[in-house]
Amino acid sequence: MSGHVNVIGAGLAGCEAAWQIATRGIKVNLYEMKPLVFSPAHHLNSFAELVCSNSLRSDRLENAVGLLKEEMRRLNSIIMKCADATRIPAGGALAVDREKFSRMVTELISGRENITVIRKEVAEITDDGITIVATGPLTSDSLFEHIRRNISGEYLYFFDAAAPIITYDSINMEKAFKASRYGKGGEDYINCPMNKEQYEQFWDELVKAPLADVKDFDREVLFEGCMPVESIAKRGKDTLRFGPLKPVGLIDPATGKEPYAVVQLRQDNGEKTLYNIVGFQTRLKWDEQRRVFRLIPGLEKAEFVRFGVMHRNTFINSPQLLEPTYRVRNKPGLFFAGQITGVEGYMESTSSGMVAGINAAMCILGRKEVCFPPNTAIGALSNYISNPHVKNFQPMNINFGLMENPGIKIKDKRKKNYEIARLALETIGRIAEEINV
Repeated sequence: MSGHVNVIGAGLAGCEAAWQIATRGIKVNLYEMKPLVFSPAHHLNSFAELVCSNSLRSDRLENAVGLLKEEMRRLNSIIMKCADATRIPAGGALAVDREKFSRMVTELISGRENITVIRKEVAEITDDGITIVATGPLTSDSLFEHIRRNISGEYLYFFDAAAPIITYDSINMEKAFKASRYGKGGEDYINCPMNKEQYEQFWDELVKAPLADVKDFDREVLFEGCMPVESIAKRGKDTLRFGPLKPVGLIDPATGKEPYAVVQLRQDNGEKTLYNIVGFQTRLKWDEQRRVFRLIPGLEKAEFVRFGVMHRNTFINSPQLLEPTYRVRNKPGLFFAGQITGVEGYMESTSSGMVAGINAAMCILGRKEVCFPPNTAIGALSNYISNPHVKNFQPMNINFGLMENPGIKIKDKRKKNYEIARLALETIGRIAEEINV
């Protein structure tokens, strides 16, 4: 094997992979097509851009994604280092200032010994050393066509969407109020309460609002974890009230009662000048977003700095192609990482980049591959995407259902999950010692 690794794509997975490789004294060529070429969803010149939410989800160990984060912290994750350093209030979740986070990742990666950043679009995979393809679900057409022809054959896709962002100054705080559900996390969210009449008017306008044309949207393949708000609404008049607009755990100080429905806004930057509308991924036309979302109490004069957008996310048929190390089965020098593999979510993508990076380094060093066991969150994901028995493969977030059951018999679900997490972290500790982290 050549003495360097090529990493294509400087998103979450690519940066994590490059960091893990460079930390082990191996040279990395990190290719990033921005700012020469942008995907439909990217806007920043910097690395590790968060294109959807700025929330990395729960940070509690009894939640599977919280465990995943802690496992990566203990394995020297660059993404977790930057996320913890740029976090902003979000109740029990880990949310970040997206621009500061991206900037910090870029600075650390660019200044890291052994990493050479090359700004160019890669249209095909060559045999020049070990390669990790971490180009994400918005892989350029030319590269994905190369992958389809030469590697993957059958490929899959689904549609994804991002929520709008508005300015704090444009929110009417005489109608909105600050609070977290059940008082957890203090006043981390801005809440826009609705009564029954307001909700029904909003729902009616939302379901009949014109949608933007989206390329290749010939069949609606939607990932449930990022469903457009209008798609949820069309499933029934009350579906929003049991989903992103659920009022449970919130009391409107103006009435002293739980509202009929609530739209939540989450802080998007450290200065508290920008807020995103939680759960409002959308395919509505931009003028319609402005019209319909201004029906929400408190947002009558909302100023949008980014409208919601929708785009196609493409992923390979990983169960037929990849090992648990994220290496292609019949190509020893080629790895995939990130959402292109069918892991879904920021942390899940980072996890795949970590595993691919560690194992690319092991190849260079002539050491045994590292297969994370399924009793860990990292291993549960890698085993899921590489299981050839998985049928109708679709993107998957980490969850305790994917993890190997250690035979714990505890009725209390929270306590049981915490015990699973404790055992997983013991395993991660042993792996960290073995791979010299």
